[in-house]
Amino acid sequence: MTRAGSLTITAAAIAAVLVVPLAAAAPAQAVTPPAPTCNPAVDTVWEDIVTAEVDPVVTEFHTSYIAPGTTGEFSQTLQQVDSVSTTINRSLEITAEFKAVFVKAGVKAGFSVATTKATTQTTSITTAFNLNTPGHYGVYRGTRKVQGQFVRYICARTGPTSGFWINTNPTGTGTYVTFSDVEVGVVSCAAPEPAGTLRAAARNRIGC
Repeated sequence: MTRAGSLTITAAAIAAVLVVPLAAAAPAQAVTPPAPTCNPAVDTVWEDIVTAEVDPVVTEFHTSYIAPGTTGEFSQTLQQVDSVSTTINRSLEITAEFKAVFVKAGVKAGFSVATTKATTQTTSITTAFNLNTPGHYGVYRGTRKVQGQFVRYICARTGPTSGFWINTNPTGTGTYVTFSDVEVGVVSCAAPEPAGTLRAAARNRIGC
């Protein structure tokens, strides 16, 4: 899900970009397998998401003031202000066995997320945009960060078809971080944005 290079935005495309309001963080609760015993011939791993907190993160940004008589097409390289990377227990090294954790996190959050090793970091983002009205604008690139806790159990064999679940996290729960698709757009001081959205986070950086 890493992207770099040049992106072109027209006024029509900017107006069409919408962000779904963020889901509230799920309350922490005890999450355990449905039964204390397992069948190692059938069951190997059981995992679930305990919490999923969603936050908008502006990763690249540039603010511009368009004076009367200077409107038109502009090209600007955005400066990196933040980044998001997938992690499991704070580690950037993601193995295939944890893909299901990210998939379940996406289900909990209500949208698709990165399920493998990924980052929003780029070497350079140059964006072309067309602004036809004077005013203060913010050109942004960002995503929705999803983070929280998960549980993971493995089936410990006690017989050919018998076993019991063992929690693989020493502290009971592990931590994860992932993110949704990257969005690029333009916001202005002239138009308010819905609270809690990526567009609102970008607009707050303008200093309106």
